[in-house]
Amino acid sequence: MSFERKKILVLGAGYAGLSTVTKLQKLLSVQEADITLINKNEYHYESTWLHETAAGSMNWEDGVYPIAKVVDNMKVRFVPAEVTKIDRDNKVVQTNQGEFDFDILVVSLGFESESFGIEGMDEYAETIVSPQSAVKAREEIEKNFINYKTSQDKRDLAILVGGAGFTGVEFLGELVETLPELCKAHGIDYNDVKITCVEAMPTMLPMFSDELTQHAVDFLEKRGVEFMLGTAIVAANDKGFVVKVNDQEQQIEASSVIWTAGVRGSKLMEESFEGVKRGRIVVNNDLTIDGYDNIYAIGDVAAVMNGTGKDARPYPTTAQIAMQLGEHTAKNIKLSLDGDKKEPFVYDDKGTVCSLGSKDGIGVVMGKEIKGKPAAFMKKVIDTRAVFKIGGLALAATKGKFM
Repeated sequence: MSFERKKILVLGAGYAGLSTVTKLQKLLSVQEADITLINKNEYHYESTWLHETAAGSMNWEDGVYPIAKVVDNMKVRFVPAEVTKIDRDNKVVQTNQGEFDFDILVVSLGFESESFGIEGMDEYAETIVSPQSAVKAREEIEKNFINYKTSQDKRDLAILVGGAGFTGVEFLGELVETLPELCKAHGIDYNDVKITCVEAMPTMLPMFSDELTQHAVDFLEKRGVEFMLGTAIVAANDKGFVVKVNDQEQQIEASSVIWTAGVRGSKLMEESFEGVKRGRIVVNNDLTIDGYDNIYAIGDVAAVMNGTGKDARPYPTTAQIAMQLGEHTAKNIKLSLDGDKKEPFVYDDKGTVCSLGSKDGIGVVMGKEIKGKPAAFMKKVIDTRAVFKIGGLALAATKGKFM
């Protein structure tokens, strides 16, 4: 074993980065490594809870906690800073708070919104990618509902949601739970509210069986959501979406427009590495990048392949896999410091649950399909477990979904 203290630099404190650091501080002694964590915010936010903030069922503060609460400041130096450049060959990372050199680098810079070049989407739609953007989405809906009292314009009660993927469906599930309360508060008839979800794919939630997906569709349609599947969004403008139906373009009007259909890895990835697509780089099975056995890429900036050759497909970037990637990276760093061979990453899929508000949902857990209240309960278990895994019992007691 080398007794030279290695400089380990972790970029980003999302699920992947924070899992790496909290595992490293358990595995390594102060003598073995000098660990630095850099994140632009002083807090970690539960990105899988953002749809609740956007729909008004959760205050944004309830989905965040200070990073200082979960890092051991005797072993880890936390620096609130924004990463501006990664120089992989000179082993230096530049930030708005100065330069940091490294022996081992873990890149876990997270995700940002992706509009796929749809004209006007960045300008006219709100997104759900950070606590700030989620709050903005909620404020936009509330502002338009309040405005309706004087405008009497039905567009102010119309909400357009772009995308029927995981985030879109979970957001809709929360919306149909919170909007009746919002209507009541402002003397609005909920029947006058129009919620339209536009999805380019012919089906939604492909990770679930037809029966489970139908449960979600029935649940949401019963509460007033109208789906336009297999419908491409051509543009967004100040009136809503321009969509293509049977090769004909038509305008769908709404004052509240929320885009949930696309995320990509950090744009810094393209500037720092070759072979990056939509902010994601294909990693080796030990989670390092080609040619650099001291640089790991995990979470939303990594394409971790499932399978080999032509059949290989990247795993979806979920919180579950991000946390496993972080823990595995920490183990591999420990192995490399001890002079041992790194181990390939093996994903342990414990299942997936999509919530439909606080009392319903669909999911597959340990190979079994669940829906309704059992799925809603399991979602709370999963959310609370994520907090516990990173921050322990004390954090789970304050931030968990059962508290």
